[in-house]
Amino acid sequence: MPDQATALPRMQAAVCPAGVRQMYLSLCERRREREVEAGAADTAAHWLRGLLDAAGPAPSTLPKGADAFAAWSAVHHDLVGIQYKQYLGQRKAGAPRRFFSNKAHALFFLKGVAPTKLVDGAWLFGLLKHWEQGEMRPLITTYLEELGNGVPEKNHVVLFQQLIDSHGCAQWQGLPDEYFVQGLIQLALAYNADQFLPELIGYNLGYEQLPLHLLITACELNELGIDPYYFTLHVTVDNAGSGHARKAWEALHKLTPQVGNLAAFLRRVEAGYRLNDLGVGTEAVIDAFDLHGELVGILRAKTAVGKNMHSDYCKVGGRSLNDWMADPGQVPALLTALEAQGWFTRGQAPEDSRFWELIQGDRAHMFGVFSAYEQQVLHDWIATPPHPQAAAVLPRVASHRARQRAAGVNGVNGVNGAFGGRARQVRDSAERGIIRHRFPDGAHGWESVSCELRLLEAKLAAAGSKQDAIAMLIARMSPASHHSSAGLMATRIFSRLYN
Repeated sequence: MPDQATALPRMQAAVCPAGVRQMYLSLCERRREREVEAGAADTAAHWLRGLLDAAGPAPSTLPKGADAFAAWSAVHHDLVGIQYKQYLGQRKAGAPRRFFSNKAHALFFLKGVAPTKLVDGAWLFGLLKHWEQGEMRPLITTYLEELGNGVPEKNHVVLFQQLIDSHGCAQWQGLPDEYFVQGLIQLALAYNADQFLPELIGYNLGYEQLPLHLLITACELNELGIDPYYFTLHVTVDNAGSGHARKAWEALHKLTPQVGNLAAFLRRVEAGYRLNDLGVGTEAVIDAFDLHGELVGILRAKTAVGKNMHSDYCKVGGRSLNDWMADPGQVPALLTALEAQGWFTRGQAPEDSRFWELIQGDRAHMFGVFSAYEQQVLHDWIATPPHPQAAAVLPRVASHRARQRAAGVNGVNGVNGAFGGRARQVRDSAERGIIRHRFPDGAHGWESVSCELRLLEAKLAAAGSKQDAIAMLIARMSPASHHSSAGLMATRIFSRLYN
C-alpha cells in the first residue's frame, strides 16, 4: 500500500489538465434559466473522481471518534496560537514581514487567491436540499454563515469581491489553470454532493481548521493599509470552540454510518481531507511574486493597445515609443532607457519622479492607463532599490487600523479589534454595493435589480407549498447566485425559515 508521501504527488500530477479554468468558470457563471451549464456538473464530477483515483489508498492521519476529533482540533488550534505568538514576538524584535515584501506583493496575493475566495463555502451548497434532515444541520448552518445569512456585510464572497474591487485586483480570470484547482474542487463538490458526501465531509473538516497563514495574512495586510476584515472574520467564525471547526467534526460524528462498511467510509473522508492540499495554496501564491517580472508582464500587455498611440516626438533613448512598444520583448530595455534618461530613479520616492507625474496628478497624460493594482506594482518597483543594500526613501504607510482611527471609526472588541476592526459605514447606495455582477449606472440598472427582487417575491407568493418555496430559494443560493441581490434576499428568507 503506498504511503501519503507517494500518493499526494500522484494526486498533484492529475490535478490540473487543460480546461480547469474553463470548468471553473462554467460552474460559477450566473444563469437565469438553469442552475449550471448543461453537463458542467458531470464533467466536474468526472474530474474530481480522477483526482481521487490518482491518489489511491493512503494510511489514515485523522483521529477516530468524536472525542478524539475534538481533542485533535483543540491541539491544532493551540499550536497555531503558539506559532502566531512566536511570529508576533519576532516582529516586535525587528523581523520583517514574513509574507509580503510590499503592498504590491499583498495585492498580487489577493488576485492570486481570488478564484478560491470567490466561491468560499461552495462545497456545502448541494446539501441544502436535505434541509429537513437534522444530521445535516452543522453543515447547512456553516453554509448559511458563509453566506452571511443573507447580510451583505457578512457574506464572504461579497466581502472579498469588494476588497479586490477597491484595489483594482478584479482581473483574475486570466490566471494559470492551477490557480483554479481549489475553487473547482469546491464547485465539483457543490454540484455533486450526494455522490461525494464522505469526501465533502472530509474536505470540510480540513478547510475549516484555523491555519497560521490566515493570522499572519490579516496582520500584514493591516500593516500595509489594506482592510483585513475578510480574513479576521474567518479567524472568529472558524474557531474550534463554537465555530465552523467544531461544526465540522460534529457533522462527521452525526453522518458517520453506524452500520455497514465504516472503514470504507472513513477512507473516503480521509481522501476528501487530503483534497485541501491540491492546487496552488496560500504560501505558494505568495512565493510566486516577482516584482520585476510582474511589472514587465503588465507593460508587455499594454503594448498591444499602446504601440501606435504615441507621437513621433515621444522618444526614449533616441527611439520613438511606438518603436519600443512594437515588440513586447523590448520592455525590460525600455525600462532601463527610461531610468537612464532620468524619468525615475530606483530606490527613491516614486512621487518625486517625472514618470509618476504622467500617471497621477492634475495634468497626468497617462491618466487611466494603469489600474490601481498596476499603479501599485509600478510604485513599489520604482521605490525598490536595484541593489539590496540600498534603502528606499519612502514615508511609512499608515496601517488600515490607524487610518480608521484617524477617520474616527472605532474598532470592535476581540480578534477583529486586534486587527483594526472594520468601518461600519452607511453606504449611500447600499443595494448596488452588494451585487457582485454590477449593473451599469442609471435607471435601467436599477430597474433590473428591482425586477429581479419583485420576480422572486411573486414566485414565492405563488408557491404551492413550503417545499416549493424552499426549492426556489435554494436555486438562488448557489455559488453563482447567492451574492446577487436576489440571492442575498433568498438567503435571508431561507435562514429565517430554517432556524
